[in-house]
Amino acid sequence: MSETVAPSHPFDAAVGLTPAGDGRFAGHTSADYANMVGPFGGITAAALVRAVQLHPDRLGDPLSLTVNFAGPVAEGQFDISARPVRTNRSTQHWALELTQDGVVATTATAVFGTRRDTWSSDEITIPAVPAADSVAPESFPDFIAWARNYEMRFVEGGIPKLESVEHPTSTSTLWVRDTPARPLDFPALTAMSDVFFPRVFLRRGKFVPAGTVTLTVYFHADAAALAEQADTAVLGSARAQRFGKGYFDQSAELWGRDGVLLATAHQLVYSKD
Repeated sequence: MSETVAPSHPFDAAVGLTPAGDGRFAGHTSADYANMVGPFGGITAAALVRAVQLHPDRLGDPLSLTVNFAGPVAEGQFDISARPVRTNRSTQHWALELTQDGVVATTATAVFGTRRDTWSSDEITIPAVPAADSVAPESFPDFIAWARNYEMRFVEGGIPKLESVEHPTSTSTLWVRDTPARPLDFPALTAMSDVFFPRVFLRRGKFVPAGTVTLTVYFHADAAALAEQADTAVLGSARAQRFGKGYFDQSAELWGRDGVLLATAHQLVYSKD
Protein backbone atom coordinates (compact mmCIF):
# COMPACT_ATOMS: atom_id res chain seq x y z
CA MET A 1 0.00 0.00 0.00
CA SER A 2 1.44 3.38 -1.01
CA GLU A 3 1.68 6.08 1.62
CA THR A 4 0.49 9.63 0.93
CA VAL A 5 3.26 12.14 1.56
CA ALA A 6 2.16 15.54 2.80
CA PRO A 7 3.60 18.58 0.99
CA SER A 8 6.80 19.77 2.66
CA HIS A 9 6.06 23.49 2.28
CA PRO A 10 2.91 25.33 3.48
CA PHE A 11 2.53 26.95 0.06
CA ASP A 12 2.35 23.59 -1.70
CA ALA A 13 -0.21 22.41 0.84
CA ALA A 14 -2.30 25.54 0.28
CA VAL A 15 -2.43 25.12 -3.51
CA GLY A 16 -2.66 21.33 -3.41
CA LEU A 17 -5.51 20.03 -5.59
CA THR A 18 -7.01 16.59 -6.13
CA PRO A 19 -8.26 15.77 -9.65
CA ALA A 20 -11.99 14.98 -9.58
CA GLY A 21 -12.50 14.18 -13.26
CA ASP A 22 -13.91 16.17 -16.19
CA GLY A 23 -11.61 19.14 -15.63
CA ARG A 24 -12.54 19.54 -11.96
CA PHE A 25 -10.22 19.73 -8.97
CA ALA A 26 -10.90 19.70 -5.23
CA GLY A 27 -8.98 21.87 -2.80
CA HIS A 28 -9.16 23.18 0.74
CA THR A 29 -8.41 26.59 2.20
CA SER A 30 -5.32 26.91 4.39
CA ALA A 31 -5.27 28.68 7.75
CA ASP A 32 -1.64 29.58 7.01
CA TYR A 33 -2.80 31.85 4.17
CA ALA A 34 -5.85 33.41 5.82
CA ASN A 35 -6.51 37.10 5.33
CA MET A 36 -8.75 39.45 7.29
CA VAL A 37 -11.78 38.07 5.40
CA GLY A 38 -11.29 34.71 3.70
CA PRO A 39 -8.03 33.49 2.19
CA PHE A 40 -5.26 35.68 0.78
CA GLY A 41 -6.26 36.53 -2.79
CA GLY A 42 -2.84 35.59 -4.10
CA ILE A 43 -3.18 32.02 -2.86
CA THR A 44 -6.58 31.70 -4.56
CA ALA A 45 -5.06 32.95 -7.82
CA ALA A 46 -2.16 30.52 -7.42
CA ALA A 47 -4.57 27.59 -6.96
CA LEU A 48 -6.27 28.53 -10.24
CA VAL A 49 -2.92 28.46 -12.05
CA ARG A 50 -2.20 25.08 -10.45
CA ALA A 51 -5.52 23.73 -11.72
CA VAL A 52 -4.62 24.51 -15.32
CA GLN A 53 -1.13 23.08 -14.84
CA LEU A 54 -2.68 19.81 -13.66
CA HIS A 55 -5.16 19.58 -16.53
CA PRO A 56 -4.19 16.86 -19.03
CA ASP A 57 -4.95 19.12 -22.02
CA ARG A 58 -2.76 22.02 -20.88
CA LEU A 59 -0.49 23.62 -23.48
CA GLY A 60 2.69 25.35 -22.30
CA ASP A 61 3.00 27.74 -19.39
CA PRO A 62 0.96 30.75 -18.19
CA LEU A 63 1.09 33.97 -20.19
CA SER A 64 -1.69 35.83 -18.38
CA LEU A 65 -4.31 35.34 -15.67
CA THR A 66 -7.32 37.46 -14.74
CA VAL A 67 -9.11 36.62 -11.50
CA ASN A 68 -12.46 38.17 -10.53
CA PHE A 69 -13.20 37.84 -6.82
CA ALA A 70 -16.98 37.58 -7.11
CA GLY A 71 -17.64 36.78 -3.46
CA PRO A 72 -15.96 35.65 -0.25
CA VAL A 73 -14.28 32.24 -0.09
CA ALA A 74 -15.29 30.52 3.13
CA GLU A 75 -12.99 28.35 5.19
CA GLY A 76 -13.17 24.75 4.00
CA GLN A 77 -13.36 22.78 0.77
CA PHE A 78 -13.69 24.34 -2.66
CA ASP A 79 -13.90 23.05 -6.22
CA ILE A 80 -12.21 24.46 -9.32
CA SER A 81 -13.41 23.77 -12.84
CA ALA A 82 -10.91 24.41 -15.63
CA ARG A 83 -12.06 24.34 -19.25
CA PRO A 84 -9.95 25.04 -22.35
CA VAL A 85 -12.20 27.16 -24.57
CA ARG A 86 -9.85 27.33 -27.54
CA THR A 87 -6.41 25.98 -28.41
CA ASN A 88 -4.37 27.61 -31.16
CA ARG A 89 -0.90 26.79 -32.45
CA SER A 90 0.91 28.60 -29.64
CA THR A 91 -1.79 29.86 -27.24
CA GLN A 92 -4.55 28.23 -25.25
CA HIS A 93 -7.45 30.06 -23.60
CA TRP A 94 -9.05 28.87 -20.38
CA ALA A 95 -12.22 29.56 -18.40
CA LEU A 96 -12.13 28.79 -14.66
CA GLU A 97 -14.55 28.87 -11.74
CA LEU A 98 -14.01 28.33 -8.05
CA THR A 99 -17.18 27.21 -6.28
CA GLN A 100 -18.25 26.20 -2.78
CA ASP A 101 -21.45 24.19 -2.31
CA GLY A 102 -22.39 25.01 -5.89
CA VAL A 103 -22.04 28.80 -5.40
CA VAL A 104 -19.49 30.67 -7.53
CA ALA A 105 -16.96 32.58 -5.42
CA THR A 106 -14.31 33.32 -8.05
CA THR A 107 -14.17 33.38 -11.83
CA ALA A 108 -11.05 33.60 -13.97
CA THR A 109 -9.67 33.46 -17.45
CA ALA A 110 -6.16 32.40 -18.30
CA VAL A 111 -3.97 32.23 -21.37
CA PHE A 112 -1.29 29.57 -21.51
CA GLY A 113 1.09 29.02 -24.38
CA THR A 114 4.51 28.23 -25.75
CA ARG A 115 7.25 30.80 -26.18
CA ARG A 116 9.95 31.18 -28.82
CA ASP A 117 13.07 33.27 -29.07
CA THR A 118 12.34 36.67 -30.63
CA TRP A 119 13.61 40.23 -30.52
CA SER A 120 13.11 41.65 -27.03
CA SER A 121 13.43 44.98 -25.23
CA ASP A 122 12.45 46.37 -21.82
CA GLU A 123 11.01 49.89 -21.60
CA ILE A 124 11.02 49.93 -17.81
CA THR A 125 14.04 49.33 -15.63
CA ILE A 126 14.52 47.80 -12.23
CA PRO A 127 14.58 50.39 -9.40
CA ALA A 128 17.97 51.23 -7.92
CA VAL A 129 17.83 49.69 -4.45
CA PRO A 130 20.20 48.28 -1.83
CA ALA A 131 20.81 44.54 -1.72
CA ALA A 132 18.17 42.47 0.05
CA ASP A 133 20.48 41.41 2.87
CA SER A 134 21.18 45.05 3.78
CA VAL A 135 17.46 45.83 4.37
CA ALA A 136 15.79 44.76 7.63
CA PRO A 137 12.74 42.49 7.33
CA GLU A 138 9.38 43.92 8.36
CA SER A 139 6.34 42.13 9.79
CA PHE A 140 2.64 42.63 9.17
CA PRO A 141 0.20 42.74 12.11
CA ASP A 142 -0.45 39.30 13.63
CA PHE A 143 -4.05 39.16 12.40
CA ILE A 144 -2.84 39.02 8.76
CA ALA A 145 -1.80 35.35 8.78
CA TRP A 146 -0.74 34.99 5.15
CA ALA A 147 2.03 37.58 5.48
CA ARG A 148 3.91 35.29 7.87
CA ASN A 149 4.70 33.11 4.84
CA TYR A 150 6.77 35.86 3.24
CA GLU A 151 10.02 37.58 4.12
CA MET A 152 9.47 41.23 3.20
CA ARG A 153 12.21 43.84 3.27
CA PHE A 154 10.79 47.29 2.44
CA VAL A 155 13.07 49.77 0.71
CA GLU A 156 10.28 52.37 0.66
CA GLY A 157 6.59 52.57 1.49
CA GLY A 158 6.54 50.20 4.45
CA ILE A 159 3.52 49.04 6.41
CA PRO A 160 1.68 51.92 8.12
CA LYS A 161 2.07 52.06 11.89
CA LEU A 162 -0.60 53.13 14.35
CA GLU A 163 0.94 56.59 14.55
CA SER A 164 1.29 56.98 10.76
CA VAL A 165 0.10 60.04 8.87
CA GLU A 166 -0.99 60.38 5.27
CA HIS A 167 1.77 59.67 2.75
CA PRO A 168 2.27 61.82 -0.38
CA THR A 169 2.73 58.81 -2.69
CA SER A 170 1.46 55.23 -2.77
CA THR A 171 4.67 53.53 -3.94
CA SER A 172 6.10 50.56 -2.04
CA THR A 173 9.29 48.81 -3.11
CA LEU A 174 10.45 45.69 -1.32
CA TRP A 175 12.42 42.50 -1.52
CA VAL A 176 10.17 39.47 -1.03
CA ARG A 177 10.48 35.70 -0.97
CA ASP A 178 8.67 32.72 0.50
CA THR A 179 9.51 31.68 4.04
CA PRO A 180 10.67 29.02 4.48
CA ALA A 181 12.61 29.66 1.27
CA ARG A 182 11.12 27.85 -1.73
CA PRO A 183 12.16 27.72 -5.41
CA LEU A 184 10.09 30.11 -7.50
CA ASP A 185 7.51 28.65 -9.88
CA PHE A 186 4.45 29.99 -11.66
CA PRO A 187 1.95 29.52 -8.81
CA ALA A 188 4.36 31.17 -6.34
CA LEU A 189 5.01 34.06 -8.74
CA THR A 190 1.24 34.48 -9.11
CA ALA A 191 0.80 34.74 -5.34
CA MET A 192 3.70 37.21 -5.02
CA SER A 193 1.95 39.48 -7.51
CA ASP A 194 -0.64 40.12 -4.79
CA VAL A 195 1.60 40.61 -1.74
CA PHE A 196 1.37 44.40 -2.01
CA PHE A 197 -1.02 45.68 0.64
CA PRO A 198 -3.79 48.01 -0.62
CA ARG A 199 -2.24 51.32 -1.67
CA VAL A 200 -4.90 53.25 0.21
CA PHE A 201 -3.33 52.05 3.48
CA LEU A 202 -0.13 53.92 2.62
CA ARG A 203 -1.75 57.07 1.25
CA ARG A 204 -4.14 57.38 4.22
CA GLY A 205 -1.58 56.19 6.76
CA LYS A 206 -3.99 53.70 8.31
CA PHE A 207 -5.80 50.42 7.72
CA VAL A 208 -9.22 50.84 6.10
CA PRO A 209 -11.66 48.19 4.77
CA ALA A 210 -10.43 47.19 1.31
CA GLY A 211 -10.46 44.17 -0.95
CA THR A 212 -9.38 43.24 -4.46
CA VAL A 213 -12.20 43.01 -6.99
CA THR A 214 -10.18 41.87 -9.98
CA LEU A 215 -6.49 41.00 -10.49
CA THR A 216 -4.59 40.47 -13.73
CA VAL A 217 -1.07 39.06 -13.88
CA TYR A 218 1.10 39.06 -17.00
CA PHE A 219 3.94 36.54 -16.95
CA HIS A 220 7.08 37.73 -18.75
CA ALA A 221 9.38 34.95 -17.53
CA ASP A 222 9.48 31.42 -18.88
CA ALA A 223 10.14 28.29 -16.83
CA ALA A 224 13.90 28.54 -17.41
CA ALA A 225 14.01 32.08 -15.97
CA LEU A 226 12.10 30.94 -12.89
CA ALA A 227 14.44 27.99 -12.41
CA GLU A 228 17.42 30.38 -12.56
CA GLN A 229 15.77 32.56 -9.91
CA ALA A 230 15.67 29.54 -7.54
CA ASP A 231 14.74 30.67 -4.01
CA THR A 232 16.42 34.09 -3.97
CA ALA A 233 14.44 37.22 -3.17
CA VAL A 234 12.36 38.98 -5.83
CA LEU A 235 12.18 42.77 -6.00
CA GLY A 236 8.64 44.11 -6.18
CA SER A 237 7.31 47.62 -6.63
CA ALA A 238 3.67 48.77 -6.59
CA ARG A 239 1.77 52.05 -6.87
CA ALA A 240 -1.76 53.34 -7.44
CA GLN A 241 -2.95 55.48 -10.32
CA ARG A 242 -6.18 56.96 -8.94
CA PHE A 243 -8.37 56.80 -5.84
CA GLY A 244 -12.03 57.79 -5.87
CA LYS A 245 -15.70 56.85 -5.58
CA GLY A 246 -14.98 53.71 -3.58
CA TYR A 247 -12.34 52.14 -5.81
CA PHE A 248 -8.72 52.51 -6.84
CA ASP A 249 -6.32 50.66 -9.09
CA GLN A 250 -2.77 49.60 -8.37
CA SER A 251 -0.05 48.20 -10.60
CA ALA A 252 3.06 46.22 -9.75
CA GLU A 253 6.25 44.78 -11.19
CA LEU A 254 8.30 41.83 -9.99
CA TRP A 255 11.99 41.62 -10.87
CA GLY A 256 14.39 38.71 -10.58
CA ARG A 257 18.11 38.04 -10.95
CA ASP A 258 20.12 40.45 -13.11
CA GLY A 259 17.16 42.81 -13.44
CA VAL A 260 14.97 40.34 -15.36
CA LEU A 261 11.31 41.41 -15.39
CA LEU A 262 9.39 38.34 -14.21
CA ALA A 263 5.80 39.62 -14.11
CA THR A 264 3.60 42.69 -14.07
CA ALA A 265 0.19 42.95 -12.42
CA HIS A 266 -2.77 45.28 -12.24
CA GLN A 267 -5.77 45.20 -9.94
CA LEU A 268 -8.90 47.11 -9.04
CA VAL A 269 -9.57 47.42 -5.31
CA TYR A 270 -12.71 48.33 -3.40
CA SER A 271 -12.18 50.56 -0.38
CA LYS A 272 -14.38 52.14 2.26
CA ASP A 273 -12.91 55.17 3.96
